[in-house]
Amino acid sequence: MSRVDYYDDPAAPSPNSIVPSVCALVVERDRLLLIHKVDNNRWALPGGGVDVGEAAEAAAVRETLEETGLDIEVVGLVGIYTHPRHVMRYADGEVRQQFSLCFRANAVGGSPRIQPAETKEVRWVSFDQLPSLDIHSSMRLRIEHGLAWGPGDPAHVG
Repeated sequence: MSRVDYYDDPAAPSPNSIVPSVCALVVERDRLLLIHKVDNNRWALPGGGVDVGEAAEAAAVRETLEETGLDIEVVGLVGIYTHPRHVMRYADGEVRQQFSLCFRANAVGGSPRIQPAETKEVRWVSFDQLPSLDIHSSMRLRIEHGLAWGPGDPAHVG
């Protein structure tokens, strides 16, 4: 399903839903785990919706495994992202207001692989390659916050 992100755009459609979601910022030395998404053809952190009856941290672990083939261990909360003027329009007519928790995590097992319905590519990207990739500004913000985050740091709220 295709998706268009609107971030602080006066031409954005009005949201008609809000779904709690998560993403995982997984760092290994000087590299970051990224996926190339099928729905918007951009690079992003792995993640997705929180299922009913599921803890947000568990959703980050599950979504990362589903999208990348890697098992992770969550080490902290980077931020809570609920900007009301960040909406995503899907091909089915849903216009979702952002509500996302971003976790910092470590890879603890598995092997990188794609999930054809969601990911075109899974890649460890060196920090110096990040500026050259097509990454939505809201995802870049999470990456910036996550790379600056350390254990014990407060979560970004915004």
